[in-house]
Amino acid sequence: MGRFVSGMVPPLTLNALRWVFAFMFLLPFTYKLLFKGSLLWVHWRRYALLGLLGVGSFNSLQYLALHTSSAINVTLVGSITPVVMMTLGVLFFKQKLRLRQCLGAVLSITGVLLVLCRGDLTQVLSLHWVIGDVYVLIAVLSWSWYSWLLSGAHADPPEIRGDWKLFLMAQIVMGLGWSSLFTTAEWSLTSAHIEYSWVLLAALLFASLGPAIAAYRCWGLGIARVGTNIAGFFANLSPLFTAVMSSVLLGEGPELFHAVAFALIVGGIYAAA
Repeated sequence: MGRFVSGMVPPLTLNALRWVFAFMFLLPFTYKLLFKGSLLWVHWRRYALLGLLGVGSFNSLQYLALHTSSAINVTLVGSITPVVMMTLGVLFFKQKLRLRQCLGAVLSITGVLLVLCRGDLTQVLSLHWVIGDVYVLIAVLSWSWYSWLLSGAHADPPEIRGDWKLFLMAQIVMGLGWSSLFTTAEWSLTSAHIEYSWVLLAALLFASLGPAIAAYRCWGLGIARVGTNIAGFFANLSPLFTAVMSSVLLGEGPELFHAVAFALIVGGIYAAA
């Protein structure tokens, strides 16, 4: 979707708009959070940081990368997410690095490479690296840090953490502040413009209901159940799902390397867990 609408709306504006839509969807259930004196404003520093990393930066950098990099490069750099999460856990969150996690990372990344190269791993040598790949690397660091902060449930008031809508809305409110700053800079420093259409509206509705509200809710719930290190490996199922969906929607059946890649990625998850 991000690639499809890249010519209709600037990347930072796209991220801001998707969260504006998500804000409007959640507002009827969470409007009391905006009142003066609510726990959001008491704990504003934590939610400002979560909003910067998860709402303001992560998707903005991904959309920005798709303007200068290929989908293959973006996905390839993104596949190091489990490694980055493990590294941050060891360095800053008192986690122990275990051999089975390293094995899981190798299997998972190999599976992603197999998908991207359509069964021919030698194609990795022919990839060209551009500035967009750096944006994805920063996005991975941002998402990994955000995910570890999610695991610190003790830092949130029970009234907010106990209701996923309030918890997500607290991040969105602060994240929209960051996104507004980024979008203002984008329109001031570039020739940004929007091509309004029903297609763009449909894409924004999808991005707000799916990748924003539903996916962020599920990601937070998953981390609460299995922990950040294990959750990180599941991120590498995304390129596999994308490849299979593309094959089916384009009238092409899944191929053998999809099955092998699935086995490797799931094997990596099993080994790490």
